[in-house]
Amino acid sequence: MSVRTIGVVMNGVTGRMGYRQHLVRSVLAINEQGGVTLSDGSRVKLRPVLVGRNAAKLAELADRHGIPDHTTELDAALADPDNLVYFDAQVTSARVKAVLKAIEAGKHIYAEKPTAESVEEAVALAEAAAARGVKNGVVQDKLFLPGLLKLKRLIEGGFFGRILSVRGEFGYWVFEGDWQDAQRPSWNYRAEDGGGIVLDMFPHWHYVMENLFGRVRSVYAQAVTHVPRRVDETGHPYQATADDAAYGVFELDGGVIAQINSSWTVRVNRDELVEFQVDGTEGSAVAGLRNCRVQHRATTPKPVWNPDLPVTARFRDGWQEVPDNAEFDNGFKIQWELFVRHVLEDAPFPYDFAAGARGVQLAELGLRSSAEGRRIEVPQL
Repeated sequence: MSVRTIGVVMNGVTGRMGYRQHLVRSVLAINEQGGVTLSDGSRVKLRPVLVGRNAAKLAELADRHGIPDHTTELDAALADPDNLVYFDAQVTSARVKAVLKAIEAGKHIYAEKPTAESVEEAVALAEAAAARGVKNGVVQDKLFLPGLLKLKRLIEGGFFGRILSVRGEFGYWVFEGDWQDAQRPSWNYRAEDGGGIVLDMFPHWHYVMENLFGRVRSVYAQAVTHVPRRVDETGHPYQATADDAAYGVFELDGGVIAQINSSWTVRVNRDELVEFQVDGTEGSAVAGLRNCRVQHRATTPKPVWNPDLPVTARFRDGWQEVPDNAEFDNGFKIQWELFVRHVLEDAPFPYDFAAGARGVQLAELGLRSSAEGRRIEVPQL
């Protein structure tokens, strides 16, 4: 079967996520496996064109991986007719302008989330892409995590009966940058640069809830800045203007209640950095990045509250591990392959800019809920 190559303009790959997950573990990994396989058996390889503001960083990256094409001129990369796809992993504040340029150039667009800083801009991107007739998609990687794929399998198999509630815990301690380097860039803590954990994580939680449990009907959130002073990459202290923790309660279709805590100021006492507990009338499950444990109604113990006696049972021993039953590939890579098939042969891809706009909407309403101290209904976009 034939092998063809298409150009992919990749803007923002000098950042941690753009480099590791999208360039190395997705685009380059796809090429190493021989390309994306289409429905007719033919294969498509991806020719990355690296774009960014720092020429030296781009050159070093290109040399490290043997990539011939790199430039600081986005317009020039977009002008090349062989470049069919534009990918954006820049800081959020720079995304809208660049994506609109790519839409004007007639490129198919794949972007990291959030697609914009406001729901107005996110909707405008979706409308612009539809008007230009270009395919568009937003990264929704957590749907492809092994733990959540197992959870989806349980839902589709009817394991839970009627789902009652979802409880999510996500986060870890991000060092302040003084006596240990921070694991996240300083812009994450500046609202004026598109930072904040609500804007970062609520779009994730939206697509997880929407795809697994149902449409989000309302949100009540408390967003806070627990650590107001941090130190940036150059060693200079700065004032954090964005939230570093958020505590949300969401009402979903069917009366399901989801409670999700997101924090960069929490020390981990969980098996994984993110865990979701789902409780239903027939059983419960706890799913993380890779693992998923279940407890069925028939094997649920009957604890009795008695603070005067020590606990003799180890509650975790009453749970059963869900087997893999499949090979799990990198979630970012899987979604890249889906998007390439969507572009070239119109294969289904539901994770479009409209879905991205709904995620931004939830973040915006979460921040508004926190500011106004009240529950807010989520209008349907």
